[in-house]
Amino acid sequence: MENKAAESLLSKLDSADRRVRLEGLAEIMETNKSGIKAGDDNISASRDVNSHIHTIYSFSPYSPSAAVYHSLKAGLVTTGIMDHDSVAGAREFIEAGSICKMPVTVGAELRISFAGTAIEGRRINNPDQDTVAYVAFHGIPHSEIDAVADFFVPIGKARERRNRAMTGRINELLSDPDIHIDYDNDVLPISMKHEGGSVTERHLLFALACKITGKFSKGSAVPEVLKDLGIIPKGRSLEYLEDRLNPQYEYDLLNVLKGSMVEKFYLPATDECVPVSEAAAFAKKHGIVLAYAYLGDVTDSVTGDKKAQKFEDDYLELLFKIIADAGFDSVTYMPSRNTSEQLSGIRELCNRYGLFQISGEDINQPRQKFVCEAMRSSEFSNLYDSAWALIGHELEATNDKERGMFSPKTIEKFPDLQNRITEFRDKAMAYHDVATAK
Repeated sequence: MENKAAESLLSKLDSADRRVRLEGLAEIMETNKSGIKAGDDNISASRDVNSHIHTIYSFSPYSPSAAVYHSLKAGLVTTGIMDHDSVAGAREFIEAGSICKMPVTVGAELRISFAGTAIEGRRINNPDQDTVAYVAFHGIPHSEIDAVADFFVPIGKARERRNRAMTGRINELLSDPDIHIDYDNDVLPISMKHEGGSVTERHLLFALACKITGKFSKGSAVPEVLKDLGIIPKGRSLEYLEDRLNPQYEYDLLNVLKGSMVEKFYLPATDECVPVSEAAAFAKKHGIVLAYAYLGDVTDSVTGDKKAQKFEDDYLELLFKIIADAGFDSVTYMPSRNTSEQLSGIRELCNRYGLFQISGEDINQPRQKFVCEAMRSSEFSNLYDSAWALIGHELEATNDKERGMFSPKTIEKFPDLQNRITEFRDKAMAYHDVATAK
């Protein structure tokens, strides 16, 4: 494509209209019939996978169509949508995958409460609140997308009330009335709530970042403004904020604000966090693969928006017993974010408790790479097989939940987890071969 024509097509992926985004993606793929290249690597030879891509339907610079396109361009062989408390982008993501002849998976991230369990009152994998943990719905059957959307409705209403209250708390921290944020006029317009998307703490802080740059522009004035909030950017964060030509300026400012302000305005999530038993029962009923999201003690944050903090590492044995007893199917982790010792321990526990292992890099910022190079190590080859098995599960469970990877019938037929992974991996690969040959 010529540069101007390419820019015009790519801009369609950011349209407010879902149909325009998909049409733009189809045009891009038609123009690139000879094959999109990811650097010097041919995508068809890739073993890179990522099942944790956020879109504009939670917080991300990427529409579902753009997320699939950038996944393909980055060299991923499969990609998965993973929005907070929302599946509003799922059908576009599926259609975008079909246009690109790229297998995709559907997921959603949510927070659940471990109240009433032996880890009540502990910091689990949530930096902001004890007792509450992030988990993932993976491999959502396409027939169950509407049921999941309905499941999130009361959660979204409860989150809305808390978001409005936290907006007020943010404004109490700001001495300059010109940078106060209004939930209806500043926050909601940068979200996709009108189409069923969620609104997160990141939206609140991104709205604040836009208010700050709107008044003070970009560059060295902003770090001075932050000093009035008790925030002193350092290192690379300071370099980004001093660069007035930085195209990701508001996202970099968001990271700085998130790393320093959340604990000052955060209100505990209560009725928007369903009990662990309820989440597990819902997942089982609807053929969804329920995964605990392992974080592990944090030292240096990869994304720069998390402080050094202790999480679940001190009581992993207890945690695994609880999630296994509750009916979890899987654990998801990110090889690039943990030490070899942490990864070795988590993998051993997964094997001991018979839990499926899934991995995906949490993508919600423009500086993040879609490819997790750490996963290219031979020791993580199982995660490649798992990604294909998850695709196989989603395809089978969409046709009939009883054919899903963790249904009683399937477990009876293939009681050994590794045999099940191989079976569903092979089904997915065979289906993909047929689909791409058409």
